Amino acid sequence: MTDQTYCDRLVQDTPFLTGQGRLSEQQVDRIILQLNRYYPQILTNKEAEKFRNPKASLRVRLCDLLSHLQRRGERHCQEFYRALYIHAQPLHGHLPSRCAVQNSDCRELDWGSESRELSDRGPMSFLAGLGLAAGLALLLYCCPPDPKVLPGTRRILAFSPIIIDRHVSRYLLAFLAEDLRGF
Repeated sequence: MTDQTYCDRLVQDTPFLTGQGRLSEQQVDRIILQLNRYYPQILTNKEAEKFRNPKASLRVRLCDLLSHLQRRGERHCQEFYRALYIHAQPLHGHLPSRCAVQNSDCRELDWGSESRELSDRGPMSFLAGLGLAAGLALLLYCCPPDPKVLPGTRRILAFSPIIIDRHVSRYLLAFLAEDLRGF
C-alpha cells in the first residue's frame, strides 16, 4: 500500500482537521468518548475530561488531542482515524493524506473509485430525452391525422416504443394501431 504511518498521516492532516468549521464540537466529543470508552482504551478518564473541557476553545482542544496522540504512538493515531471514520465519514474521505493515496499511481487502490454510472451526461440529459419523447407523444396524440403534413412521422414514431418504457409504449402502440386501421 504505502509506507506512510498513521502518525505521519496525522501530522499531515492536523492543519486540515483544525481548520475552521471542519469538525463540530459534537463530533470531537464523540471521537474523544470513542477513544476513552471503547476497547482499546486510548485515553484515560482524566485525559478525556481535559480534552472535553468546554472552557477551552474547540481548536485548542483538538490541537492538544492530536499532538497527544502523536506523542503516544502509532496505535493511538490509528484508533483516532477509526473513530474519525465512524463519527465524521464525509470529512474522513477528504483528508489530505487520503487524497494523496488516492491520487497516487497505485492501480490496486483506484479500482473501487471507478464510476458505476451508465452515462456521464448527467440528469439534464435524461430529462431532455424524456421531455423530447413526451413531446413527440403529445404531438402525435394532439395533432389531427393529416397525411399531407408529416407522412413519415408515424413510421418514425412507431419505433419509439422500443426506447420508451413498456407502460408508455402500450399507449403509443394502441394509438398507432387505431390510426393505421383507417388506411
